Amino acid sequence: MIHCIRSALLALLFVTLLQSVCSDFQTLAHLRAKASDKTQSRAVVDLLRRLLGNRSRDFIVSVNRTLSNDTLDVCELRSAKNNKILAVGSTGVAVATGIYNYLKYFCNCHVSWSGDQLNIPRPLPTLTGVLRINTPHRFRYYQNVCTQSYSSVWWDWPRWQREIDWMALNGINLPLAFTGQEVLWQEVYLSLGLNQTELDHFFTGPAFLAWNRMGNLFQWGGPLPQSWHVKQLYLQFKILDRMRSFGMIPVLPAFSGIIPEGITRLFPQANVTKLNPWSHFNCTYSCAYVLDPRDPLFQRIGALFLTQVIKEFGTDHIYNTDTFNEMAPASSDPAYLASISRAVFNTMTSVDPQAIWLMQGWLFISDPSFWKPDQVKALLHGVPLGRMIVLDIFAESMPVYSSTNSFYGQPFIWCMLHNFGGNSGLFGTVESINSGPFDAIHFPNSTLVGLGLTPEGIEQNPVIYELMSELAWRKEPINLSKWVSLYALRRYGSMDENLTAAWQLLFHSVYNCTLPQYKNHNRSPLVHRPSLHMQTDIWYEPADFYKAWKLLFEAAPGLATLETFRYDLVDVTRQALQLLTTEFYKEIRNAFQTQKLPDLLTAGGVLVYDLLPELNHLLSSNEHFLLGVWLEQAQSQGVDEHEAQLYDINARNQITLWGPDGEILDYASKEWGGLVEDYYLQRWGLFVNTLVECLDRGRPFKQDVFNQAVFQVEKGFVYNQRKYPSKPLGDTYEIAHRIFLKYYPYALKRLK
Repeated sequence: MIHCIRSALLALLFVTLLQSVCSDFQTLAHLRAKASDKTQSRAVVDLLRRLLGNRSRDFIVSVNRTLSNDTLDVCELRSAKNNKILAVGSTGVAVATGIYNYLKYFCNCHVSWSGDQLNIPRPLPTLTGVLRINTPHRFRYYQNVCTQSYSSVWWDWPRWQREIDWMALNGINLPLAFTGQEVLWQEVYLSLGLNQTELDHFFTGPAFLAWNRMGNLFQWGGPLPQSWHVKQLYLQFKILDRMRSFGMIPVLPAFSGIIPEGITRLFPQANVTKLNPWSHFNCTYSCAYVLDPRDPLFQRIGALFLTQVIKEFGTDHIYNTDTFNEMAPASSDPAYLASISRAVFNTMTSVDPQAIWLMQGWLFISDPSFWKPDQVKALLHGVPLGRMIVLDIFAESMPVYSSTNSFYGQPFIWCMLHNFGGNSGLFGTVESINSGPFDAIHFPNSTLVGLGLTPEGIEQNPVIYELMSELAWRKEPINLSKWVSLYALRRYGSMDENLTAAWQLLFHSVYNCTLPQYKNHNRSPLVHRPSLHMQTDIWYEPADFYKAWKLLFEAAPGLATLETFRYDLVDVTRQALQLLTTEFYKEIRNAFQTQKLPDLLTAGGVLVYDLLPELNHLLSSNEHFLLGVWLEQAQSQGVDEHEAQLYDINARNQITLWGPDGEILDYASKEWGGLVEDYYLQRWGLFVNTLVECLDRGRPFKQDVFNQAVFQVEKGFVYNQRKYPSKPLGDTYEIAHRIFLKYYPYALKRLK
């Protein structure tokens, strides 16, 4: 009703006021915090209580939106009476970010996915004068549509609460909020006359909903239980309420044109196109039905859905939908493409006249042969300038703004994608992310309106996300060496010079990939189906990495009780064993090709009977590297044994076969305790045994025959129903010590 009244009033206003509204859209100023200053202040107070306990009383919090006169967030901190710190900010997010900046740089504290270090000095360090923290960026965006499946699919409210706290501390004010939308789609389609069977053939299982929403995949992993809809809907209510309480602007879903096949039964005259299969799937689970946006039914369905979204979730006037995600449009005619985007946008504005369309720019990267300048410009200009925001989603490696004249005038957000599939593995492009955002600011006629984090999966490489988040509040590139030295200090609360030296080496090696257009899929042979033609190249010097491993290990005795250090000790040792797996693989391959059976038995024996079991022991000793946690979270979503088993299979399949027959095999690989032992180790054992048998009998190795055999191992894991520990086993330091003593000398030997 409010939106209808607003629309009617707008039609009656004077021309000058209409011009003001147009200007408002151009600056996106109507996208702003809706919660009161008091509500936002209370949200920050509650966050600090959750994070700091009784020490939260040492902070006085106040939100005052008039502190910012240009919609850019700012926080001012000063010392107050009784050794307290007063923090005043333009939004709750600004205050939380300002306080976290103080905790980092004055108290040497740290908050991350992999643990906190909150040894806060008593009393709090005094500030002389005013510490002013502000950002040149209107928006700080967070999440990729795939993150919802690769990372947060099984989260409960406590985990979501922790993540939203992390967002606030790291300055995020534009988060994606896609949870719970399927129940709204169900209501819309049932109201149009579809039956439940047709919907069951449309929705995927929970672990694959990201690709269902983008029109890539259907039915696989389903059917989606009604209990899932209910639980996710109520979870979304909590998520949105908490995000908005901090002054965040949640991005809600809109209609892209993907429809269930049943729509063609109900509306046989509708202009529907059946697309080609996606990725390596066939039409059993792929081949989307796409409704032409120019068909009146598109407007009807899109408006029904968005009306439901706003009714249930409210609105902050910004919506995401992605047309043509890894799918080619029916025509490359610019007029056709402009009509498509115009129709999609008109569907939004018919329900919300203030709508802004947020679009992922992945399509321009995934199919550059189709998206030439005329096609890109046409799609973007189908929407009035200033009414669309484009996520330059992989800007640290493959920026699009620079080849499209700043998206031909549409606002854009420079984003760091960083991670594909939620893979394990140390990786970063620190030089690129330290310079890229500032290059975008100074680009001629730049339409940059923010920075973003768009990983497919999270809970990995926390240092990269802290760096990128902090850069959104900087005016110029930082000194990376100095920054990472301070990072080491606050992550561990230790002045040990070995730690500083280790992190500087990591930043100069594994965290500084400079290969053009490099995509961070974990390419290690360890996590891929074995063959004689595996990738073995890396982007960094192993010598620098091994030196960092040694320095970190030398600091271990005094820090082994610290969660953040234990995590890093596991992660760096895991990376070392991943590197060494590649070396043993090369020895295995060379021994087979030169027909040296003793060498094959030696290298294969060490890999299968010692290195991989030791890696599994190491990972099993830390709560952040456990397969059992992932599976337990999945099973806990079920209301009965049948649902728990469905979710268990979803969770296992996504991180292994990714499809019924390995269609996207190992794309979402993880190095987790339990998974290494029962999946990767079993494959490598079969591979080595097969090679030994081939040499022994004088037969060639046939990859296709091996693939058939190893598929049974892979499929067996998905369906084995084995229970895996969800609590750590063993002493991390003792296991890492044993591994270091055994394998560090071998690593040095391989460098010679």
